[in-house]
Amino acid sequence: MTRGLKVGDLAKRTGVSVRTLHHYDEIGLLSPSHRTESGHRLYAASEVVRFQQITSLRQLGFSLEEIRAFLAHPESGPRRVLELHIARLREQIVALSRLRERLEALNAHVSTAGEISVEELLLTIEEMNKVEKYYTPEQLNELRRRRETLGEEHIRQVEAEWPLLIERVRSEKEKGTPPTSEEVQRLARRWMELVQEFTGGNPEIGKALQRMWSEEKNVHGMDAGPIRELGEYVSRALAASGGDPA
Repeated sequence: MTRGLKVGDLAKRTGVSVRTLHHYDEIGLLSPSHRTESGHRLYAASEVVRFQQITSLRQLGFSLEEIRAFLAHPESGPRRVLELHIARLREQIVALSRLRERLEALNAHVSTAGEISVEELLLTIEEMNKVEKYYTPEQLNELRRRRETLGEEHIRQVEAEWPLLIERVRSEKEKGTPPTSEEVQRLARRWMELVQEFTGGNPEIGKALQRMWSEEKNVHGMDAGPIRELGEYVSRALAASGGDPA
């Protein structure tokens, strides 16, 4: 792309409406920086790169204000956004693949035997409702009510923040940053804030959540082993700061 793209061309090539691009321009999130001799505004290659970042972050559940803040951070380059998007897609693929395998197994049994064994049904139900074995019906109702109270938009924002937070904690741990450092303790406090958002401060729900992470190999499409190690790192940071362990 040597001359840049007009707003209509960019909209047509990406499937995003002209209205959306105009809105991004109005709020200063994405603005074309070049002009033709006749005065038409053009998106340069750097703006297309930024547009891809915006699109990825939107799909991860970020609000426009969160995207603006994220992209303003010096470490939030194209590679960082791509890695986050890839990580989320991998989580979704793992979860969907596991369910697909169970459903395909059921379908195979129906095709060959004309019926499904109780064991196959139980395994499938377990995969579909893994969470329910760790929570009582009362706790599940409380979680549902809490979700309704917080609202779907807030839930999406929190769900989008988790992989970001996990990656930041992992980065500090891999760098060898001690749990006593100010940055790790800040991340640890945010970790616990998000846990509190989920549990509503209910200690029994908190215990059920910990039990699920300690007993399952995979939770919500994420490998539980590495997350448990990060949880221990967070706990040490909280203990060092005088807070409650994770």
